[in-house]
Amino acid sequence: MRQLLRPFSDPAALRGGAHAFLAAVSAILVGVPVAVAVALVWPGPVPGPVAAAAVCVVLAASGLPAFSRRFAVRAANRLLGAGLPEPVAARRFSTVGWLLAWVCAGMALMFVAAVALVGLALPVIWLNGGDAVVILVPVTVRPGAAGAWTLAVAAGLVVALVYGAAAYAAFMRRLAVRLLGRGWAERLAAVEAEALRVASRNRLARELHDAIGHTLTTSTIQAAVARQVLESDPASAREALAAIEESSRSALDDLDRALGALREEPAAATAAPTLADLERLGDRVRLAGNGFELTVEGGVGAVPAAVSREAYRIVQEGVTNALKHAAGEAIEVRLRITEARLELQVSNRTGEGSGGTGGGRGLEGIAERVRLLGGEMSAGPDGSGRWEVRATMPLRPKGNANVGGEAPMFTA
Repeated sequence: MRQLLRPFSDPAALRGGAHAFLAAVSAILVGVPVAVAVALVWPGPVPGPVAAAAVCVVLAASGLPAFSRRFAVRAANRLLGAGLPEPVAARRFSTVGWLLAWVCAGMALMFVAAVALVGLALPVIWLNGGDAVVILVPVTVRPGAAGAWTLAVAAGLVVALVYGAAAYAAFMRRLAVRLLGRGWAERLAAVEAEALRVASRNRLARELHDAIGHTLTTSTIQAAVARQVLESDPASAREALAAIEESSRSALDDLDRALGALREEPAAATAAPTLADLERLGDRVRLAGNGFELTVEGGVGAVPAAVSREAYRIVQEGVTNALKHAAGEAIEVRLRITEARLELQVSNRTGEGSGGTGGGRGLEGIAERVRLLGGEMSAGPDGSGRWEVRATMPLRPKGNANVGGEAPMFTA
């Protein structure tokens, strides 16, 4: 029973009636001038089918411009609750079909509304002594009990109008999704845009994780060193505090670049670090109390800028993991650069009680960077008490290097 009475309390039926009324008004605004124009050029009386065909042609033509679909989508969202996204393409033929269906269905509902309004006058005629009227067909309303049927007819017409408006709203809502919703090209474009957005956010997340995570790790260690030697070795404490200051400035630069990319602002004045900045990274590591040894075979200048930036982040993340899980142990970084590839290795002796692994996203970030560069990566113990991160990346793009494939396997 509740479902049967729902159209009387649901505003969707009222909004559907308003949507149908808008269709009728649009048909009148288009149909009257068209009918007048046809009458002026047609010899003799204009046949009804000819006038109707001319109106349909003009209505169809009005659905071809791009703004017609935008108007139809906004009207369907506002009055039918269709929930359609803002259109980015015309979809002209679908819009034409929608306009013709909208006008036909709207005019049909308005016809039902007109009959219902005339039917409401029947009880009034009955109460005034009866009379003969025409509602589609001639009807005689008799006075007294013989005319009491007018009450039931009026109520039935009102019920039919309400259910007709609800049915109209439901039908046109579904039709709007099919004819005014996104087509295949728009859906593909939306998926591609979403993929680019997610990829950009993931890239920024990697940048922030690698840069800020490294700075926080080294700054925490340096702050602990400074606190321990503040009274016994003030000079070392000052060096540690100076290193924290430098690391914080570097982190602020990285954060500024990441936020600028997120806001689509022009590139920051400070360039992202590359392999040429590994010595500065080593200086910060030494100030944190860990040894740092860098060995380079080949010239870092031969590494393309994009590969060099990503390789720096890979080394930085490997060093950060070593600082977290093997504090005080020496860290070795080896680079081997040939004409075709870059091989890098970050290794350290694991501290006592350290398994060399953590619950962070460092190794996942390294693997993703290496995969995007078309390389291979592995991480794990080497069997002699040391933890190693190895990565090999081509210096020139391959034909279809790892495009759309799975991320390289690594051990952790």
